[in-house]
Amino acid sequence: LDLYGSEVSSNAATYYTMGLKGRFEETRIDDDHSLEGDSYRMLDIAGDALVDQEVPALKALNERLRDDYIVDCQAGVDRWNRQIAKSGVTFEFKLAHKAFNRHIGLFAQSHVSPDGRVISEAEWTKRHSDWLPTHEDRAYVSSLMEKPVMLPGQYANYIAPPRVGINQQPADFAYVRFN
Repeated sequence: LDLYGSEVSSNAATYYTMGLKGRFEETRIDDDHSLEGDSYRMLDIAGDALVDQEVPALKALNERLRDDYIVDCQAGVDRWNRQIAKSGVTFEFKLAHKAFNRHIGLFAQSHVSPDGRVISEAEWTKRHSDWLPTHEDRAYVSSLMEKPVMLPGQYANYIAPPRVGINQQPADFAYVRFN
């Protein structure tokens, strides 16, 4: 979520005004597209609480894009959860709160749990390895990828082979050529 940049950004406003940046599905949004005088509600942090604030919409473009991205991701997670439920497994995926583990913007200096609670540095230090990959986790994933698989029709042992290839290509289609 940090890739969208700071929640309030004069650079984003400038790029939007110059026609270099747009909102998700801009042509479907029913407004004058100038955003002059419009506002956008977004989260901020005040002490140990998350609070709503209203900011000029033009400066909140990054946050608007981040919110649209989260809505899109939630739709995917909802699809996965429906499939999981159909299989009879009692488990649900959940997206972490938008303020969780941020390194850019309003929440960069804060500690927020995946469920959106502002927590102390002590609690973060104690619990962050429950929520984020540890050094051991990263080492394990790296060990899975030690032997690259580059032959058409073969897959690394951590990837399930597809039932059918992209655009109905055969499973052994050479999508990538190494020279």
